[in-house]
Formats: sequence, C-alpha cells, structure tokens
Amino acid sequence: MDIKILVVEDDEHILKVTTLFLENAGYAVDPCADGDAALIKIYDNNYQLVILDIMLPGTNGHKLLKEVRRQGDTPVLMMTALGDDENQLKAFIHEADDYVVKPCSMLVLVKRVEALLRRSGALKKSIKAGRLELFPETQQALFAGTELSFAPREFELLALLVRNAGKIVTQETLIARIWGYEFSGNEAIIHANIKKLRAKLPVNIIRTIKGVGYCLEDRGDGEDED
Repeated sequence: MDIKILVVEDDEHILKVTTLFLENAGYAVDPCADGDAALIKIYDNNYQLVILDIMLPGTNGHKLLKEVRRQGDTPVLMMTALGDDENQLKAFIHEADDYVVKPCSMLVLVKRVEALLRRSGALKKSIKAGRLELFPETQQALFAGTELSFAPREFELLALLVRNAGKIVTQETLIARIWGYEFSGNEAIIHANIKKLRAKLPVNIIRTIKGVGYCLEDRGDGEDED
C-alpha cells in the first residue's frame, strides 16, 4: 500500500519542489493549491499524512486542520511563512502534529514527515488493536494468530476502526473515509458492513455508540462488547 500524502500549498514553486522531494522519498503525493479543493480531497481520500499551508485561497489551513481532526487522527504538518506565536499556538491547540516555518530545508522536511509517519504507525507493516492484527499491504488479518478473511471494503472499514482503537469513529467519518464525501446512500450501508465484520470476528470487539458511531475495543478477556 502506498503512503499517500496531501500537500496543500498555493505557491506553485514550493508545491512543485515539495512534491518532488516527497515523491523521491517514495511517497505518493496529491498536490493541491486551493483550500476549497483540498477540503473535498480530505473528504474523498484516505491520506496517511497532510501538509498544510495556512494562507490559502478558499478555506484556510486552520479550518482544514480542524476538518482533518474531525475526520480522525491523520498526522498534520503545518508548513507556512507565518512563524508568530499566535498562529503556532492556534495550530497546536487544534492538534497539529508539527509546525515548520518557510523557507525550510526540503531534506529536513522529508525527515519530519518520516518521523510523523513512523509515530502514527503508517510506516509499519502491520497495525494492531488487542488480539487483532492487520497487514494493509496484503489485506491479511489475524485474530490471536488465527487468519481471518474479509472483503476489500470490509477490510478498509476494519482498518479505520483499528487505527482509531479505543476512540469513537462517527458514522459521518466512516461514510466520508470509506465511501467518499459524495456518497448518496445513508448509514444503513455502515450497519450492514459492521454486521458482516462482527459475523467474521471470533469475538465482537466493535461497540455501537447509538446515534453516533462505533468504537473498536478488545479487552482480551474473550467477552463480547456490548
């Protein structure tokens, strides 16, 4: 599975150079020069990391950061010419993971990206939650060492829950991240796929938060979640 990075920067030269360095480091890069277009991309794609400028045409970087956080825990690196305390504090209050002031070294930027991806687990070959271990590159799944089989969409849904283990993932987030922002259906498709996951898991570790979403929690004691 390619590690996909969204880079939102309205300076054409900086966007081109940043994209080039990240691609040379082996990442799949989705460059974007407009805040409104970036907002749609955030809804429609599953990125492993997002790099945001603050001063953008359309939706600004602070608002985009808040939207990324509403969607989940994707690492966000702010890359901006605004080096004042107010903007830095605002970014970290909204849970930015790193803040780089332009101009900056592209070599150092790539290392910062690598550190964030390593910290988030995206550079690992597997992701774990209790007894459940998933291998996104091969879509292999193990529960307490026993292999399980899931359809591609089921695996993608389960992986999102595993990456946010112990946290509530809202129905809106699930639809946006798995089916896309322009999906015309409703929550029934989530319920149907959660039901399939529960049927295939040896133990029900997916808890329903009525009217809100779902939370994956494996206590490891062999008991079903409520």
